[in-house]
Amino acid sequence: MKLLKLIKLLFIFMFTSGVMVFCSFRNHLLTVLFSLEYLVITLFFMFFMFLMIFGFELYYILIFLIFSVCEGALGLSVLVNMIRSCGNDLLSSLSLLSW
Repeated sequence: MKLLKLIKLLFIFMFTSGVMVFCSFRNHLLTVLFSLEYLVITLFFMFFMFLMIFGFELYYILIFLIFSVCEGALGLSVLVNMIRSCGNDLLSSLSLLSW
């Protein structure tokens, strides 16, 4: 039981550190995408532990991974489009009117 509380505390720390990195390092789009992927991995581990503890089936993990891969591919396509149009990945040079 004590190990379970330690794992919960570790997951909470991982999630809050990912949110803090997402909120503080927002100069480059690549760092924002890295922090989003870190949050997705943390949520994956939390979801996996939840399903394992309560004995549910793990097909939901597969659906979650499919959506996270689609999110990563969409982020990379936005990054490539931004680098081709602006020349860099600085979020300050991004304008919605140029898209």
